[in-house]
Amino acid sequence: MHARLIVFLAVMLLDSIAIAQTAPPMAPAGPTAPVAAPGLTPALAEAVSMIRDGQYVTAMAKIDAVLAQDARNPQARFLKGVIQTDQEELDDAVVTFQALTEDFPELPEPHNNLAVIWAQQGRYDKARIELEIALKTQPNYAIAHENLGDVYARLAGAEYDRAVVLDKSNKSAQAKLALVRELYAVAPSSTAPKVAVPKPQKVKPVTPPKPK
Repeated sequence: MHARLIVFLAVMLLDSIAIAQTAPPMAPAGPTAPVAAPGLTPALAEAVSMIRDGQYVTAMAKIDAVLAQDARNPQARFLKGVIQTDQEELDDAVVTFQALTEDFPELPEPHNNLAVIWAQQGRYDKARIELEIALKTQPNYAIAHENLGDVYARLAGAEYDRAVVLDKSNKSAQAKLALVRELYAVAPSSTAPKVAVPKPQKVKPVTPPKPK
């Protein structure tokens, strides 16, 4: 999968007294996940550092302790979903991120991460829907734009593939399919390719903003 279409280790910087308000534009993605950031409790800042190091058990313990005191805490819930995704507990991650989209519809990041999961499973139509929702919520969310482009390319490749299967003399479809496969280094197949689960060390961070 294209490097950007991965789970983004995002630290949701939300004030607990203002979590229902609309978020301002996203900040640019940084090269590493922050060890600490404004708006995070010390426990969650430590959890972020542990996630970066792959220490999921201890990170989850800190997150669960935060949730025991504040079950709706969006930062803790989001980080829990990141851990579940990295640990390939995808059904649980879907539940976590979907619940966040219901409780905090103004946030685009849970939709982006749901799209990543669907794309990993080759369910590109569902990924497209989630990314389009994310962009309605936050039109200048650059990562979602890039991910949506990747998903469109995957969908296009699947259709070119079907066209070639149905008509092997279709040179135009063959040429377009070759371009898509070259772009993503996809092995020939008559179906849309599956996506490898990203490794934790390759996760690229995004720092979501505080609501006003």
